Amino acid sequence: MRTCGDGNEPRAPIARHEPGVAPDTRRPPNGRRIDWRAVSAPATASDAAPSDLLRAQENAVVQMVTVGPVAEELADRFAAAGHRLYLVGGSVRDALLGRDVSDLDFTTDARPDAVRAVVDGWADAVWDTGIAFGTIGARKRGTTVEITTFRADAYDRVSRNPVVRFGDTIEDDLLRRDFTVNAMAVQLTGPQRRFVDPHGGLAALAAGTLDTPAAPEESFADDPLRMLRAARFVSQLGLTPAERVVVAMTEMAGELARITRERVQAELSKLILGTHPRRAVELMVDTGLCDHVLPEIPAMRLAIDEHMQHKDVYTHSLVVMEQAIDRETDGPDLVLRLAALLHDIGKPDTRRKEPDGRVSFHHHEVVGAKMVRRRLRELRYPKAIVDDVAQLVFLHLRFHGYSGGEWTDSAVRRYVTDAGPLLERLHKLVRSDCTTRNRRRAAALQRSYDSLEERIARLREKEALDAIRPDLDGNDIMRLLDLPPGPQVGKAYKHLLALRMERGPLAREEAEAELRAWAAENLS
Repeated sequence: MRTCGDGNEPRAPIARHEPGVAPDTRRPPNGRRIDWRAVSAPATASDAAPSDLLRAQENAVVQMVTVGPVAEELADRFAAAGHRLYLVGGSVRDALLGRDVSDLDFTTDARPDAVRAVVDGWADAVWDTGIAFGTIGARKRGTTVEITTFRADAYDRVSRNPVVRFGDTIEDDLLRRDFTVNAMAVQLTGPQRRFVDPHGGLAALAAGTLDTPAAPEESFADDPLRMLRAARFVSQLGLTPAERVVVAMTEMAGELARITRERVQAELSKLILGTHPRRAVELMVDTGLCDHVLPEIPAMRLAIDEHMQHKDVYTHSLVVMEQAIDRETDGPDLVLRLAALLHDIGKPDTRRKEPDGRVSFHHHEVVGAKMVRRRLRELRYPKAIVDDVAQLVFLHLRFHGYSGGEWTDSAVRRYVTDAGPLLERLHKLVRSDCTTRNRRRAAALQRSYDSLEERIARLREKEALDAIRPDLDGNDIMRLLDLPPGPQVGKAYKHLLALRMERGPLAREEAEAELRAWAAENLS
């Protein structure tokens, strides 16, 4: 076990570099530098004993972990009650990486009832929904904390639910955690802070390596969701799984079937919204995890695209997702990223070899939209997300009928109306779908889409293009045709809407004449 503290170190928020001294450049793949100069002993300590060097290094690590007033107050209360309190897991990891730490995770030797007694009267709100697992939640001045009693659980290896057993030491608690980068802790009680890292999490974080405290086969058998979490940390933190982790994921991918769809969906969404989702998806495909989450993605490896310019539709889809991410303007967009990744999943089922030797995928957008609905529903995504992603997949190919700009104003209106509030996302998806290596063709496609967007802008200036409605509403139709509410009013409304699309805004007299002409043919 690694510890630190000689009783004299200050409780400083973070280690700083001396002016003009460049820190060590080793850094994990996510780009965050862990300053090994800051966690090394001073040059004058070259003759010190190894234990002194280790203590100096780990003192510096503790100083890198910012601890705010809420954590300080909580530590004082636990110390006064005779208990130990540790900042633990992702809170320590993210603090070392310089990431925002809005919610704090703690572990303690205090049992749940004792934890409740410590926070009662101090916290603004307390909840014990996780008390069966040893967790008490609380909120203080807008900061959410979760405090969990040391755990030394056993798992039944059938579900992912542990047989909860409280532990007595921080070392036992850290051993049961998913990855070494999450198995670090800082003791906040006692005469000085103490850094606890029995499994080399700090070194793994600096090297950008993802490994498990115990054997990965044991860890994943206890909780198969950890395999998907591994892919999520690849995406979020840019870590690279250790070889033994990849081997275990490949051999045990089928165990993911034990996990509920809701939990799988939650991890998948975090993965897709991460910084490196392509790397994570590739890991899922290579290990076989994707066969149990989004099997349509590995299936795309078998479908060479119609232009014969991409290794396969799978690689093309990953590139489209990356290009869509580059076009995001308001942070990570789950709907856009899912649509980019899944836009061509209908191709394997529609692949045909034409007499001239070319490959076609006729109506793959229609088939793909249906597949998206089925898969996202199966993963328990909210209806709004299912509808939006499916609609983007359905519409992503329509632009290719625009070609040289021969669309009528009616076709442009329909494009805007069918996209509705998804229009900006559709623009990004369609532009991202161009992955050809032919620069001339790529430039021509971009110019063509520029032309379409310009036409949309011009029509917007003349018409209420984003809220196209018939020139007469339902009340007008019922009054003019003397109709009661019912299906005939709906048919008349659709007819007027089609006219509005085709001809643009009509004068009221003209709209009324068109309505009466339609009624004479259809209601007599």
